[in-house]
Amino acid sequence: MNTLTDLLERISVLEKELSRELAQRHEKLRYTIEEKKVRFSEEVRRHHRDMVTRFSDYVYDNGLFIVLTVPIIWVALIPAVFLDLFVFAYQLICFPIYGIPRVKRGDYVVVDRHHLQYLNWLEKVNCMYCGYFNGLMSYVREVAARTEQYWCPVRHARPVKSVHSRYKTFFEYGDAEAYRRELEDVRGRFDDVE
Repeated sequence: MNTLTDLLERISVLEKELSRELAQRHEKLRYTIEEKKVRFSEEVRRHHRDMVTRFSDYVYDNGLFIVLTVPIIWVALIPAVFLDLFVFAYQLICFPIYGIPRVKRGDYVVVDRHHLQYLNWLEKVNCMYCGYFNGLMSYVREVAARTEQYWCPVRHARPVKSVHSRYKTFFEYGDAEAYRRELEDVRGRFDDVE
């Protein structure tokens, strides 16, 4: 195994370790997850309600210029919804033809922070937006990664800032023999996908 592939595998192991560590935090913060719903103890919920910032204080503390940027942020929701619909249709039509397992949107788009009692209504709306938008970008990235694995599973010559989940299966840049010899195998290598 080459060094780059080994490093990518180690990153994958660390991501799983991070998930386990985050799961252990649930107990420390005294909440459980039941059927995708978070449940806090009554004592914690009461404490959270006491921590809410009044809307007027929240707006005042953030300042006028921050408030004026809100429409710019929210207008991005329009193309995001179209992107969401397009990627859903793309996956529904193309992935079965390519033999690529579908990406579960709900694994990426998680909107749950609006249930936190210590957030005021505007913070809750902002959290819903961010959960949707950032989750959508992660979902789209995974769909694109699986597509790239099928059509062009070749690593870049130059380093990239952040690699996606499928990059570890890609061929080394310039390795023509491996590409021609193993392309069909790599196109179908999704055994690590749940």
